[in-house]
Amino acid sequence: MNNNVKGYWNEKKEKLKKSYPSLTDKDLSFNEGKEKEMLEILGYKLGKTKLELLDIIITA
Repeated sequence: MNNNVKGYWNEKKEKLKKSYPSLTDKDLSFNEGKEKEMLEILGYKLGKTKLELLDIIITA
């Protein structure tokens, strides 16, 4: 993920939780170096590809 997303993660996380109420704080826990794992969890829960998820996160 790019630095722009990292810098505003808490704001984006709240928007994602509103758009996708099934997501939890644990699902959206952003840990440096663990982006791939987070995207895998989100992809599984939402039925989205990594590319789709990145687009959703960037535009949130």
